Amino acid sequence: MITFYERMSDLISTGTPFVCATIVDTQGSVPADIGAKMLVTADGAYFGTVGGGKIEARVIQESKAMLKSAGLAGTSGKEDSTAKFFEWSLNRDIGMTCGGSMRVYLEAFNHRAWNITVFGAGHVANALICLLEKLDCRITCIDSRVEWLDKLPDSPKLRRVLLTEMKEFVRDIPSDSFVLLMTMGHSSDKPILLEILSRWKDVKFPYLGVIGSDAKAARIRKDIAEAGLPDELSKVFYCPIGLPLGSNHPQEIAVSVAAQLLQVRDQAVTPSVSNPAGAENLI
Repeated sequence: MITFYERMSDLISTGTPFVCATIVDTQGSVPADIGAKMLVTADGAYFGTVGGGKIEARVIQESKAMLKSAGLAGTSGKEDSTAKFFEWSLNRDIGMTCGGSMRVYLEAFNHRAWNITVFGAGHVANALICLLEKLDCRITCIDSRVEWLDKLPDSPKLRRVLLTEMKEFVRDIPSDSFVLLMTMGHSSDKPILLEILSRWKDVKFPYLGVIGSDAKAARIRKDIAEAGLPDELSKVFYCPIGLPLGSNHPQEIAVSVAAQLLQVRDQAVTPSVSNPAGAENLI
């Protein structure tokens, strides 16, 4: 039988961000005892229980909010966002018929995981993800084609998202994520990029890149102007992407892009480096 701590160990070893919720005190009638534990990931309840029903739904809600904000704790100085106590009257605060109260301790783990979001699961994206999943990171890949998502490597670090309208996922991208647009072509990259840029005032990703040539970059700048967005947004993303090395083979483009991601992660870099020619034709 798999134990709570075996599940917790699995999450730690795969680098999955999660919250451990523990009931530390109770008063009166409550649905779970002191010491009850639950693991919550960004997808919701993962293992264990703290009583079920409305109290558990509230714990999941607070845990997800903690995971969303805790990723920036290292730069914002809000270290207390990674561990919190909550005390609730089950009747007054949660809306349960129980007349008691519970004190719950939430602690986030792996909250500073390197998040990478890839739109598109084509040849270059596949080659890139095969490289990235060997690193200490968490990858989300979004595509409208299930057959291409199915070709991605099996990895606990990879989350596949099937969406007909890929731009709908923009609102769910973690604010600390490195974001790459590598879809079927400009017509499918454009709505995603414009959606991201329209939110740039509120959410500025540490890396935003669009696969393509200098000609595509010029086309994108025109799209930004036609959409009525500020001209300065033309300078917040990389296009072309990748360091100037290698050929136009998907695997070598992937190496150049992975190298740039590492470079940007580890030091401040201005979006001005070109990728190997021809990358836009290999997605």
